[in-house]
Amino acid sequence: MYFYEKLKALRVSKGLTQHFIAEQLNINDRSYQNYEYGKREPDIKTLIMLSSILNVSLDELLCREDYLNSLAKPADES
Repeated sequence: MYFYEKLKALRVSKGLTQHFIAEQLNINDRSYQNYEYGKREPDIKTLIMLSSILNVSLDELLCREDYLNSLAKPADES
């Protein structure tokens, strides 16, 4: 799973709107939408704020487990 997919899934699972998160981040709605559409990636400060708003670890937000699992697969299973 990509970061932008995880971000949207977490937001939806928490019942939050894009507008609410954008307000919490003090950015406009379009800027936040660009994160969910994979057009832009947030800086570290914004990632920390997102993890706090969504009440998840940075590892979970950044799909660390998915990434590590992808490294553990043999090349012929990709």
